[in-house]
Amino acid sequence: MTTTLRQPPVAARTPAAPVPHRSAARRRSTPLTIAMLAALAYFLLPLCWLLIASTKSTQDLFDSFGLWFSHAPQLPTNIKATFTQDDGVFVHWLLNTVLYAVVSALGAALLAAAAGYGFAKFRFRGDRLSFNLVLGAIMVPATALAIPTYLLFAKVGLVNTPWAIILPSLVNPFGLYLMRVYAADAVPDSLLEAARIDGAGEARIFFRIALRLLAPGLVTVLLFTLVATWNNYFLPLIMLNDPNLYPVTVGLSSWAAQAQNGGAGASSDMLPLVVTGSLISIVPLVIAFLVLQRYWQSGLATGSVKQ
Repeated sequence: MTTTLRQPPVAARTPAAPVPHRSAARRRSTPLTIAMLAALAYFLLPLCWLLIASTKSTQDLFDSFGLWFSHAPQLPTNIKATFTQDDGVFVHWLLNTVLYAVVSALGAALLAAAAGYGFAKFRFRGDRLSFNLVLGAIMVPATALAIPTYLLFAKVGLVNTPWAIILPSLVNPFGLYLMRVYAADAVPDSLLEAARIDGAGEARIFFRIALRLLAPGLVTVLLFTLVATWNNYFLPLIMLNDPNLYPVTVGLSSWAAQAQNGGAGASSDMLPLVVTGSLISIVPLVIAFLVLQRYWQSGLATGSVKQ
């Protein structure tokens, strides 16, 4: 007679209780929310004021509440007056700004990409010292170099020409630093070696291979330079004396000076033109950021993460 050992009953496994997730209310931070709202108001309130003020007449700018529309908005009238004032000189200012900003941005982005690629992928005598000089140049404010640049350009006869604005804007130390960090990870050394084995020259490797891989970082530098050149005021102010060569910043400043000298406060009809012109001048920058936003975001992230 055989005996069978009875196995003790196995306790049924109960599924592990799910870890309770923190509720959305617990994840909220009141101080952080207040700080973000304050930052949002800091950036948006001037834009809201500019949009609202551009719909007002001179009298309404002083008599009505700044953050609310007047009883008779006249944005189309202000836009028409802005483009027709002084025989349409605002159009010349806008086209000059586009020329200065686009040429400077494209040139600065290409030079920064070439220099950053060279620092990242080549080793030469004095490379660390040269790159440290570039880092030091980032700390020098552009206004400190404006007067020496003017004296240098006056010697070669480039003052009061478009080159006086474009050439200084081609030098972008921060863009070079950003492209150097980006190129170190975005361009694999094995790919470059394979291209060299196939007989490709260094210039062809850069323009046909490396430049395509550096496109997101290139767009980032392009946007930074575009905004910096578009908003540049001090350099064109000291370099240019022909109103037909003014960018928007200097041109609107001259209109504001006329408004202050031509009449006391509300008696001047130039103030709505200055405000409306300021609104029109930011529209191309907003469009550029919306179009190139995804390239700009990837360009900032990729260079900061080690693959």
